[in-house]
Order: sequence, then C-alpha cells, then structure tokens
Amino acid sequence: MPVTSRKQAATWPYPRHRDFQKKLQQVAAAWFESHGFKTNPHRPYILDRLENWPNNIILPEVAAFIAAEQQNRVSRGAGFPLHKYLHHGLSSQAMLFNLIGPLIVTADLGCLAEPFDQAGLPGPEMPLAGQFEFENRTVFNEDFGQPTSLDLVIATANSGPAYFIEAKLVEQEFGGCSVFQAGDCDGRNPAAEFSLCYLHHLGRRYWTLLAKHGFLNGPFGDNATCILTTYYQFFRELLFAVELGGTFIVLYDERNPAFNRLGPHGQRGLLPFLRSLVPAALQSRLATLTIQQVVQAIEASGRHAWIKEFKVKYGLGHGPAELPPSACRLPAGRAHRVQRAQTAAAR
Repeated sequence: MPVTSRKQAATWPYPRHRDFQKKLQQVAAAWFESHGFKTNPHRPYILDRLENWPNNIILPEVAAFIAAEQQNRVSRGAGFPLHKYLHHGLSSQAMLFNLIGPLIVTADLGCLAEPFDQAGLPGPEMPLAGQFEFENRTVFNEDFGQPTSLDLVIATANSGPAYFIEAKLVEQEFGGCSVFQAGDCDGRNPAAEFSLCYLHHLGRRYWTLLAKHGFLNGPFGDNATCILTTYYQFFRELLFAVELGGTFIVLYDERNPAFNRLGPHGQRGLLPFLRSLVPAALQSRLATLTIQQVVQAIEASGRHAWIKEFKVKYGLGHGPAELPPSACRLPAGRAHRVQRAQTAAAR
C-alpha cells in the first residue's frame, strides 16, 4: 500500500515546534495552578487578567522594580512598553524579567560573564548596568509611533560597547514588516530604488543603514523579494545594535526547534539561516545565547536560590521530550484551541 502523507509526517527527521509549544503550555499551566493563581478558563497557561501580570513574575521585588521603572519613565515622557500579553505564561518578556530582573535588582550581572564567554563574546567589563526595553528614536529617525525597542541592553559603566539582547521563548519567528502584512506593499525588493519602500518614504533610515553596513552587497540586493517582509525585526534590531557600536544577541530556548535544530542536513533553523545573510564584516557583532546557558551560570554562582523556581516554571532540567510529573494535561476538549493563542500571545 502507498505510504500516506500522515505516515510520512511521522518520519520527518526534525522536531516539531508544536510539540515544544504544547509541553511549555502544560508546564506554565501547572505552575500557575500550584500557586493558586486564577487563569483563563480555556487557556490555563494564561492568567485571567492582564493587570495580574505580577503573578507571572517569580520575585515580588522584581515585579515592584518593573512597575516602578514603568511609572518613572511615564513621568519622564519616555516609553516602557509592557507587552499586551505579559500575563501569558509563555511571554518572553516575562521570562526575561524573571531571568535577568533579579540580577539587575541585586547588581549581580557579573553572573553573565561565563555565558558571554561561551557565546564567543569579549568578557564584559565590570561593573555592568542593565536596562529593559531600551529604545532610541534617532537611530532610524522613528519620530512617531512605537520605535524600535530592544528587550534588554547591558552596558559597562565606562560606556564601552553594549550588548543589545532580544529574548525569544516559544516564538517561531522574528516579526515581519507590518506594511507588507497590511497589504500596502507588494513585497518587491527596493534595494535598487529605496523610494519603493513606504517606510523609506516616511524618512525611516532602514535602507540607508543597510547600504551603509554592506547588506546590499548580497541577498538583500540580489533577491527579487524584500527580505524585510519576513525578517524585519531581526535585521532592524541587528542594525540598531551595530549603528550604536554594540553587539546584537539573540537569547533563546535551546529546545525551540524554530531557532536551531540538527538533522540529516546539518544545522537548520532561523538563527543559522539569518546569520548566513549577515555580511562577513558584521559576523562578530551577532551572537546567540541560550536560556539554558544563563540558567547554568546563575545556578553555579550559588547566589540566587530563586533560579530553582525559574527552572520549575519553564520546565528546565528536563529534556525536550520530558515534562515534570506535576505538569498538568490540558483537557481533551481544549486540544483544538491550544495552537491558536500562542504566536500572537507569547510576546
């Protein structure tokens, strides 16, 4: 009998993102349940209300720090976007607050020296300063609307080169261009004629900086379609870091197959693919770091007891195919609804 496509799907040699996503949903739901927090009745891995986001933060002092920082910036007329889905158990912003927030509150960012070294980055000079949700409107001339914002910037006290960090947990992509998604662009490559790009017409400097840093001498210039339609966030943030003299770091979960996976064709995933599109001269300005590397370094320091709770909250210490015994299972009737909420809601 002929082999059906359903059977063929089971032989695909790479892990599937949906399996990883479902496991983390179960872990998040179990953590909320174990703490007695109210959740969405249909999606138990999301808190019941956005304003209850502090229940998604492990340490109360970190939640207080975030709330105070937001209020401080509002009073100064500066932005500090708390993402719409910060109450989501798999919010990457909440994950970053939980992972790095305690290091900022206790002035112990030195814990990151070892994972930075593992990522091939120059050892950060001490002391370090960290800032969540960093933005600078002048880089791309973003004079209105929400400007480019990096999840975290870590800089040395002597104003040395900074590390600009984008955090990913369960996401399966880097955001694309909203102009294309809105149907206001046909997706053709404007590399030879910047005026074809609506954002360039507004005065944004994305294409001029792509040219300045050598991106157009390669796929950006050769492709018929605009690479930014799909990978706008990645290249915008990389350019942002480079233009400010720093290094762009993608912090991701090593279990997430969307970003990195191995198989019969070697290393695949968004990170090795997108790195291949970066000019050789800028390769050293792009680095990747896993959440697991950071967790291991914090745990090895012996100074942060909360890291054990972090590992429980995000199902760490277990292989990609494993879950803690306490991880609850979603009711069978909800299985068909699980996939819908994740991509848009995870940030």
